[in-house]
Amino acid sequence: MNGWTWTAAVVLGCGLAGALWGVTTGPLARRVAAQNLATAAICPGLLLLAQGYDRPSYIDLALVLAVLGPVGTLVFARLLADELTAAAPAAEYAGRCLAALGGGVVLAVCAAADPGRETLKILVTGALLIGGNLVVSRALSGGLREVPRG
Repeated sequence: MNGWTWTAAVVLGCGLAGALWGVTTGPLARRVAAQNLATAAICPGLLLLAQGYDRPSYIDLALVLAVLGPVGTLVFARLLADELTAAAPAAEYAGRCLAALGGGVVLAVCAAADPGRETLKILVTGALLIGGNLVVSRALSGGLREVPRG
């Protein structure tokens, strides 16, 4: 095991333990926020594993997860809007922390990766991960209530 895989194990372990705790305990609002936490932990973990095992295919998985994870959370937030407005989770601070974690991992992996197509995919994954976490945390905190329902 090298430093990349140890860091991936820590990120995945802490992130998934927090997500499991959020899903198994608490109200509906915490469960939706925990689903976003799982996505935000797995994506940087996959980037770290891609660097640790020298497998660029893990970057593709992280890219797909960075696209689909926040979209899935936003769908849940939209479908459960009435229940979530009653007890909105304090997800804005957690979303910023997760975005910072994702940004730090992306910068570290980009610094170690060879310049080229792989680095571009890592940067796109990072942008999607950070943007998705910020939008989802704002939506879960009740920041997007002014959107009309159709």
